[in-house]
Amino acid sequence: MELALVIGVIVIALAFDYTNGFHDAANAIATSVSTRALTPRIALLLAAVMNFIGAHLGTAVAQTVGKGIIGAPVGTQGLLIVGGALIGAIVWNLITWYFGLPSSSSHALIGGLVGSALAASASVNWSGVVEKVVIPMVVSPVIGFCLGGLVMIAILWIFRRSNPHRTSRGFRYFQPVSAAAIALGHGLQDAQKTMGVIFLALVVGGYTSPTADIPEWVITASALAISLGTYAGGWRIMRTMGRRIIHLDPPRGFAAEAAASSVLYTAAIGFGAPISTTHTMTTAIMGVGATRRLSAVRWGIAGNIVTAWVLTIPAAAVVAALAYFLLHLILG
Repeated sequence: MELALVIGVIVIALAFDYTNGFHDAANAIATSVSTRALTPRIALLLAAVMNFIGAHLGTAVAQTVGKGIIGAPVGTQGLLIVGGALIGAIVWNLITWYFGLPSSSSHALIGGLVGSALAASASVNWSGVVEKVVIPMVVSPVIGFCLGGLVMIAILWIFRRSNPHRTSRGFRYFQPVSAAAIALGHGLQDAQKTMGVIFLALVVGGYTSPTADIPEWVITASALAISLGTYAGGWRIMRTMGRRIIHLDPPRGFAAEAAASSVLYTAAIGFGAPISTTHTMTTAIMGVGATRRLSAVRWGIAGNIVTAWVLTIPAAAVVAALAYFLLHLILG
């Protein structure tokens, strides 16, 4: 029974990873597609490959998710908690994808873990949630906004005497590099979250030790699932990020991607913090847009996105709690 549950949880985790890929594909390529620096299919292929590579560059974020958020009991109860968390995260991903809102898959997963654990009366590491999730959740978008604006101001100053048409055409050639950088950061961040959940399932199922390293097959499977999901695309969210927040030109697209990728690398490698690629990229776009003029940013659309951000953790937690109760009723 427990082996079947472990396999089932792993399958659900990889399904979440796949939805994470197509939900967050827009993070890496929306700006490059909207500025016509890349065609949609080439951009998706680039993002998928870089996601796969990024997933192999570290496990600090996976360790945070697998060990630092909840204390799931060993056995069937723990596996039901993890399964409920994943279902909650998947459902929220699909809801926000349907409405074209770039919410955070990361925070949906964290909310799912917390909600499912609370429903099962399991322990939640609130200090870990605050230090590794809540504080980065607030700080990373602010840094993304400010850094995006600063990078764009630097570009405007450096190229102030250049021909605008020639400069724009030049940055169109640089954008595939910045798009690859943000896709690498997405793999480094988001694929690791699935690795952490699969590792947690293996621990509570009794198939590995909490002190063991994450197995290579878990890393590769997570990398492959998120890459396939990315290649499947997320066209609704891509339109929101690429066009509806602000109409981007190549220099602004490059600035947003460069700023967001810098934040992702710093959080993953420096702090092991599971920050949201969606939040960071979206606010970087806003920061870049604000350098043109504040009214250039469609703040109404931005407000809808922020509302989705605020709702993500509690909404995913509620769905995960309901999923846990259902799983417990059927399998408990």
